[in-house]
Amino acid sequence: MDIALSVNLNKIALIRNSREGNYPNLIEHAKACISHGSDGITVHPRPDQRHVRPGDVLQLAELLKPLPDIEFNVEGNPFAAARGDYPGLTALAEASLPDQCTLVPDSDHQLTSDHGFDLTKTADKLLPVIEKLNALKIRVSLFMDPIPKQIELAKQLGADRIELYTGPYAAAWSHDAEIRERLYQQHHQAALLATELGLGVNAGHDLNLHNLPRFSTIPGLKEVSIGHALIVDAITLGLENAVKAYKAILELATNSQDLK
Repeated sequence: MDIALSVNLNKIALIRNSREGNYPNLIEHAKACISHGSDGITVHPRPDQRHVRPGDVLQLAELLKPLPDIEFNVEGNPFAAARGDYPGLTALAEASLPDQCTLVPDSDHQLTSDHGFDLTKTADKLLPVIEKLNALKIRVSLFMDPIPKQIELAKQLGADRIELYTGPYAAAWSHDAEIRERLYQQHHQAALLATELGLGVNAGHDLNLHNLPRFSTIPGLKEVSIGHALIVDAITLGLENAVKAYKAILELATNSQDLK
């Protein structure tokens, strides 16, 4: 099975929000990513609306509704309260009905997501959210660190997938080969366990053209969501070439797995 590339459009929205108007146009960039080979579109709306806004989510849902082969993934903190125009993640998911909802334990003060769930503390709160999303026929993925006990709890809660948080792996890539390899092995074992438990495996955070080739060889990987690095690469490569470069890495990994 091919490893899917879902392009996160948050950075496009961030640039747009720095000026009045609708430039760059988020929807047109979504169309471009799809035309260049992206398998899906990811957005991570936050209550402070620093980048993707609720209206963007609804427009993207309309764009992708007639495109069944393109997955729509909406990420966010299910416990963040509604605020202003932001209705809360669950309400937004109910209105947009994405293919997948990735639950992430981030908060306003975080520059970006920087850790997975501790399900020993949040399981009781997460359970009704997962049940609600499952009832809406939305696949549920939990943003997780590569910790075996936590992954077992994710399965017990009824999650469909986990998204392995790859920030520390990416940070170690160019600085410490020993730590990098240790983290890779942690993710490898976590992916094996998740697959054995019947959980799908996604991954994301600071994956780029340099560290993705190695990471994409973990077993059972179904999807990576990449935004920041891909948009940065698009500045020099162009959006089409950037999307195709990431796709080529994932296709090579898929082919290598098929040969084993």
